[in-house]
Amino acid sequence: MNTAAANIGGTPQVPDIVIVTGMSGAGRSTAAKSLEDLDWFVVDNLPPGLLATMADLAERGQGAVPRIAVVVDVRSRAFTTDLQSAFDELEARGAHPRVVFLEASDEVLVRRFESVRRPHPLQADGRIVDGIARERELLREVRAEADLVIDTSALNVHELRGKIVSFFGGEGNESSLRATVVSFGYKYGLPVDADLVVDCRFLPNPHWVPELRPHTGRDAPVRDYVLSQPGAKEFLDAYTEVLRLLVRGYEREGKHYVTLAVGCTGGKHRSVAMAEQLGGRLRDEGLDLQVVHRDLGRE
Repeated sequence: MNTAAANIGGTPQVPDIVIVTGMSGAGRSTAAKSLEDLDWFVVDNLPPGLLATMADLAERGQGAVPRIAVVVDVRSRAFTTDLQSAFDELEARGAHPRVVFLEASDEVLVRRFESVRRPHPLQADGRIVDGIARERELLREVRAEADLVIDTSALNVHELRGKIVSFFGGEGNESSLRATVVSFGYKYGLPVDADLVVDCRFLPNPHWVPELRPHTGRDAPVRDYVLSQPGAKEFLDAYTEVLRLLVRGYEREGKHYVTLAVGCTGGKHRSVAMAEQLGGRLRDEGLDLQVVHRDLGRE
């Protein structure tokens, strides 16, 4: 339905609203600029209490501002309660805001603040790490309820923009679920933005096969070796069926994004091969999906 037809009779148009929040230094501004480049109307550092007012102004515009992205942070001391109240009011209006949460490790955040020689907004007279700890605690519930969590610890500006574009650049059907399958190595830590984690270390490790060690799970010799192991095909069949059930449930609940992490020891062989297989199977189901290999090339 086009905007003009939807506005016949002056029916208010409820805008699509995305809340961009998360840790200071994790890339909120970059995410906001990326959304602005995708023709979202972006408001930076809006107090949560004004979210409903912003939505009201957009509705009065009769669809002139169909998509709004709002950056909010913890500089408002009543951040959590104000944000929840704003969500409740928006839901009562028929708007269903989505929350994008930007995350990064303490070490990365400290390094970023030190590189620009800026204090953390919550460190007061303490250290940067003290401010980070306070902010994590204040944002704990918001992060738990976020629709999309993006860990920017290992991302540069261009890679973060690429992620935002991949999630928001092709939006047309707002009910569609966008998925990311990410392979990783357990020795480098769990992906903090994963919704689901599966372990492929039950399969023999190609690392211990000399002729396979230099290759990766993207290469045919490693892929064929992994898939030929007892339990590999059975796992793919069973887990694909579980994911079908989850996807249908997520779509019924209005979830827009899901990240599936597939791990092995180093993130080079087994997890890469299995992530590629799961990604292919889910694409065959019609899911909008990307496959990312987080730790490939780190060894």
